[in-house]
Amino acid sequence: MAYAIALDGPAGAGKSTIARRVAEKLGILYLDTGAMYRAIGVKAVAQGLSPKDEAAVGTLLESTDLDIRFVAGAQEVWLDGVNVSEAIRTPEASRAASDVSTLPVVRRALVDLQRKIASRQSLIMDGRDIGTHVLPDAKHKFFLTASVEERAHRRLLDLQNRGNQTVTLAEVRADIEYRDRQDSERAFAPLRQAEDAVLVDTTNLTIEEVVQTILGLIESR
Repeated sequence: MAYAIALDGPAGAGKSTIARRVAEKLGILYLDTGAMYRAIGVKAVAQGLSPKDEAAVGTLLESTDLDIRFVAGAQEVWLDGVNVSEAIRTPEASRAASDVSTLPVVRRALVDLQRKIASRQSLIMDGRDIGTHVLPDAKHKFFLTASVEERAHRRLLDLQNRGNQTVTLAEVRADIEYRDRQDSERAFAPLRQAEDAVLVDTTNLTIEEVVQTILGLIESR
């Protein structure tokens, strides 16, 4: 029987890395919902639209083909027939994603797609409102957090590993602080810990320690 694991938390808390590793250990899929918002945000900006303009972005969605594919267990994001999986991994895409994610019209469309994917197979899904809004009945729920300093360092390292050698720590930290405000203060499905989610502070933990903590909690239930 298919089951879901919800993994929420602020930007840079390690959700994607942890979710991917947990998925590998359990032999299930990992759905990166943030990538979906990044794709919509990138398209909006590319077409000269404000990612905060709900009417304009809503119209854009009507002519947008967003396809999530899994190749050998890895997620690919296809936007209007083009694989944008790597192109959306920039600070600019991150900020655009935070902006479009505040728009109810975008969240409704993407949440519907996320739920459809979750209904077909067991998976772990990470985001900001998975346990509270997208999959409120998820079998397992976790909320990851870490200090702003630690999250900025992690995100910078990730960007550098992806080939971005020009971004600075100050820029990454500013982006994370901006996203924290956007995610926590938005009116529709804001970032918050679900009442039945387990809080895991990853500030002083290695990736493997976090993975083993989550796996242990899953196995104990």
